[in-house]
Amino acid sequence: MSAIDPLMIDWPAALGSERLLLRAPRAGDGAALNEAVAQSLDELKPWLPWAQSTPTPEQSELTCRQMAARFAQRSDMPLFIFERAGDGTCGRLLGGTGLHRGDWSVPRFEIGYWRRSGEHGRGVITEAVRTLMRFAFDHLDAQRVEIRMASHNVKSRAVAERCAFTLEGVLRRDSRDVQGQPRDTAVYARVRGVEEAQEPTAT
Repeated sequence: MSAIDPLMIDWPAALGSERLLLRAPRAGDGAALNEAVAQSLDELKPWLPWAQSTPTPEQSELTCRQMAARFAQRSDMPLFIFERAGDGTCGRLLGGTGLHRGDWSVPRFEIGYWRRSGEHGRGVITEAVRTLMRFAFDHLDAQRVEIRMASHNVKSRAVAERCAFTLEGVLRRDSRDVQGQPRDTAVYARVRGVEEAQEPTAT
């Protein structure tokens, strides 16, 4: 693949799966984000630095606008996970995902995710990760897609394993957790030519 400026890559309005729509945050999404985070804080707090206290509606709206700006610049590609409504539009906000810490020169990306409380057992995050993973490999020519999490985050590790990511190793005490304590990080990946098919041979 020849080098291309990421700003020249067109994204669909939303990435769709059977039950979900993944789309970039927009101005006006703050109320939905605020409701989802406030409802889910107890589950998110142990893992996510940004979920340590309940945001105000204004803070949530600002967060949405900041994420929209980063997405437009392709410096980060956050996405909200919406339930697909009966008419095919975005329904209830179920969580978030995205392609983060990308290196477009490879290209490689890291998938992150969080889920709204009360939605466990439905496979929402697994479906979202599979959808985003396929987009990265099939449309962004990704050579590598990673998922990283605290080594003791059993639920997050289960998502990576259900999506057939390979555990490459555990980085011991490579970062700090939300309480400032040293953390071990599990690194899972799918790689072109290994878990993913190699590119077609040019004719």
